[in-house]
Amino acid sequence: MQKIDNPSRMTWSIIMDTYPDVWVGITNVMWEKNGGTIESAVVEFTDKNGGELTEMQINSNGSFMAVYTTPDSVLQLGMVEAM
Repeated sequence: MQKIDNPSRMTWSIIMDTYPDVWVGITNVMWEKNGGTIESAVVEFTDKNGGELTEMQINSNGSFMAVYTTPDSVLQLGMVEAM
């Protein structure tokens, strides 16, 4: 996976289907009315790990976001121990 040359807006559901279980770097995020769920966004990067994308997010002044595409209904490995 790599930097997307001609990124276009996609719903969060399509992003998760297109890029399953990977870190993605997104911009132009639109939030659902509940304010906590991504409605749609533009995927800019798929070729970086979580650390690289998080550093980019910190340096972006809020214009860039690092997210992992695991669906909310699936527990990530670290969460199993917490429960």
